[in-house]
Amino acid sequence: MKVYGYPNSRSTRITWMLEELEKEYEFCLVDFNKGESQSKEYLAINPAGKVPAFQDDDLLLLESAAIVAYLGDKSPESGLVPTAGTAERARYDQWSYFAMCELEQPLWTIGKNKFALPEDQRCESIFPTAQWEFQKALRLFSEGLGENSYILGDSFTAVDILLGQTLLWGTAFKQPIEQENLKEYLKRVTSRPALARASATEAASLEG
Repeated sequence: MKVYGYPNSRSTRITWMLEELEKEYEFCLVDFNKGESQSKEYLAINPAGKVPAFQDDDLLLLESAAIVAYLGDKSPESGLVPTAGTAERARYDQWSYFAMCELEQPLWTIGKNKFALPEDQRCESIFPTAQWEFQKALRLFSEGLGENSYILGDSFTAVDILLGQTLLWGTAFKQPIEQENLKEYLKRVTSRPALARASATEAASLEG
């Protein structure tokens, strides 16, 4: 299996998941600083010029939440992704979509208008609205988490990878997280050894 990515980006969700599953994989650096995401070679893999891209034999997947779910479904014994058709899977999907559409969306709006879009397409006036949206999403997340250790209850699942990595992105963007249960949740999920291994693998790619 190959993961095309860049450290501390959406590709971290994939390397983290693979480390949780203790699977072997190859991390293929796509160096944005060198323009590699827009190279002819990489655009043939992902026409959007984004990461991650994931290759498993003949299967190519491009969306991080879909890749994480695929890996969990492929390893049902791990318990990281609930069985399709169950109430627990429905809740897993609900929070996965929340992570992508509500929690991440305002952060990506900030990111696009800070560095990703061409300069003539950036709109800094959107920042206050995006920050307000992120805080609203945090409140909903906090209410949904309640006193649970993880978003689905007492057990860590792959949706906690999506949510936890997005919270990390928020802290990197200097967005405050005021809710105590989210602060503790973030400490809990980011202290997992699998994330440390994933981060080390990604960091090593920059040195090679």
